[in-house]
Amino acid sequence: MSELDTFREEIRAWLDANCPPEMRLPVSDESDMCWGGRNFVPKNDAQKLWLDRCVARGYTVPDWPVAYGGAGMTPAQAKVWREELARIGGRAPLSSFGIWMLGPALLKFGTEEQKVHYLGQIARGEIRWCQGYSEPGSGSDLVSLQTYGEDRGDHWVVNGQKIWTSYADKADWIFCLVRTDKANKYQGISFLLFDMTTPGVTTRPILLISGNSPFCETFFDDVVVPKRQIVGELNRGWDVAKYLLGHEREMISGAGGADRLNTIGAVVHRNGGIDNPVLRAELAMFDIDALAFGAMGEKFLDEAKVGKAHPAQPNMMKYTGTELNKRRHELLMAAGGSTALEWDSTETRGGAAARGWLRTKANSIEGGTSEVMLNVVAKRILDLPGA
Repeated sequence: MSELDTFREEIRAWLDANCPPEMRLPVSDESDMCWGGRNFVPKNDAQKLWLDRCVARGYTVPDWPVAYGGAGMTPAQAKVWREELARIGGRAPLSSFGIWMLGPALLKFGTEEQKVHYLGQIARGEIRWCQGYSEPGSGSDLVSLQTYGEDRGDHWVVNGQKIWTSYADKADWIFCLVRTDKANKYQGISFLLFDMTTPGVTTRPILLISGNSPFCETFFDDVVVPKRQIVGELNRGWDVAKYLLGHEREMISGAGGADRLNTIGAVVHRNGGIDNPVLRAELAMFDIDALAFGAMGEKFLDEAKVGKAHPAQPNMMKYTGTELNKRRHELLMAAGGSTALEWDSTETRGGAAARGWLRTKANSIEGGTSEVMLNVVAKRILDLPGA
């Protein structure tokens, strides 16, 4: 056997022995996901045990360096880890904006002190992050943002407002784009980190049509941010922001992937099958498209690891994953019949299907609108002329 085959056998044996049965069931709602953070309370003992076991071996961030809480896996080994975890239907031990977005940015742009201080906490699930990018007047056009950090020597004083800050009401820290030079529109933005308990930081949930509210408005009133909490160079935060956006779009795109097909299958099984031949055909088409999307993601990931990725590939992933996720929830509604329309009962877990379907309407806006993603693909990949 090759070294990779031996590694696969070791991972398979470890997972079989250490992943609790409860952590091999499909995720039914957000409480099934371990978000970590100062105030996180595990749903059950199995969730906490699974996190602890993975943290001890660096498996929450398997491809991060061991010095920063990871397992130091090569790209090929990390792919094996993902495949073997999927084989048993295992849940991710930790879900985190710190893992999906901030961590990669810190690995590329952070100082050694920042990496040591923040990455270990992220890997252990001790700190939960939110993202401060969009503003009421700055969505897709982030260079127009107005949140301003005034230089006070050894710190900035930040004033302004962010919007659509997902889970800001639950986050411990925020990674935030702040204008630090009003004279330079494109190069006058810095990437700052600060604690959400800092005096002057307040949040307010935004109620969605689903009845749930992952989004918040976030306000900064004379918030003091020490100079050591800047990532990258002063007034070059756009470099960090663009790099992080690629990871955010890959994260959002993952919601539509092939690993989420079990949810539809469970609904179909409860309903005794699907008699409607059109709906059966749509389910089969979704299955094929989701598997193709998964294959595309693996191809792009392999290319990224060897430096051959096209910079617009995350835009392709984000758009395709968004559309797949919307289709998945539409199929869930169709497969669920009239029961899926119910809003409050225990049987439907408080209308989980309907609320989830309504929530997906935001997928084509958050992380870059579908229209913007298609424009980027048209210009950067297809070389189509502009309007």
